[in-house]
Amino acid sequence: MQTPWGDIELWDAHAHLFSSKFFKTLHSQRPASAQSVEEMVAELGWETPGSNVDLAERWAEELDRAGVGRSVLMASVPGDEDSIGEVVAARPDRFLGYFMFHPTAPDAETRARRAFDELSLKGLCLFPAMGRFSVRDDALRPLYRVVAERPGRVVFVHMGVLTVGVRKKLGLPSVFDMTYSNPLELHRVALENPDVQFVLPHFGAGFFREALMLCDLCQNVSLDTSSSNSWTKYLNPCPDLRDVFRQALDVCGPERLLFGSDSSFFPRGWNRPVFEAQAQALKAVGASKEDAEAIFGGNLRRLLR
Repeated sequence: MQTPWGDIELWDAHAHLFSSKFFKTLHSQRPASAQSVEEMVAELGWETPGSNVDLAERWAEELDRAGVGRSVLMASVPGDEDSIGEVVAARPDRFLGYFMFHPTAPDAETRARRAFDELSLKGLCLFPAMGRFSVRDDALRPLYRVVAERPGRVVFVHMGVLTVGVRKKLGLPSVFDMTYSNPLELHRVALENPDVQFVLPHFGAGFFREALMLCDLCQNVSLDTSSSNSWTKYLNPCPDLRDVFRQALDVCGPERLLFGSDSSFFPRGWNRPVFEAQAQALKAVGASKEDAEAIFGGNLRRLLR
């Protein structure tokens, strides 16, 4: 990938897999109508994904076109481990699979072990506001142990503001509970599980100060830089992306920042404007080529081994 520092091997730490099961799940949540799943996707102006093998090839071609070496793809509804497992199995040279997870389900530990051991997935994704649970719940302790026993796996925890754009487009309610969304909820958990690597997306998604505090206190917490970072509108004064990167570098250092594009649907494909904005901001605050190589791929390679 050509960057302001020259050629860098770019790995994307945050992209979403919109599988056929993802769209079927959304369709099942809409009021009863004669509209098919395919018609619903067409209403969005998006492409239907086809089979998981087809979707793997579509994404691989997109990464080739964009100049991206490998990408995390995360299942975008709970219980869709098999879809992301099939994508990874089809193109293990290009994709690293994460799975969205409800950790309080009775079979949670068994499902997590299967996702890691049989499907070769790399990241367990927790959405506390969506699932309305606390990461401090004792029921999650076995899951953290499952991850700790498997080096090269991570726990991805979405804290802060959570909006799901496709649900809004389709008029579906999102009954989330943001009282579970403060990154400081993770403080005790990270301290008690030093062998687990935790990743917070979107710089904490509005809880930037709290995310920085957490990273300062817990060396096993990293931030991903994904999306447009529109959460900055909640801060006064409102920082621009250069301010965000400058402060994150000061607190976390370059070794705990992971570039993410938050790409998801086709025909848009890989979200190049996010990469370009972040590369320009990092260059403007004086990041070295060594820093850029770490943020744009090296740190992810190290975490996932």
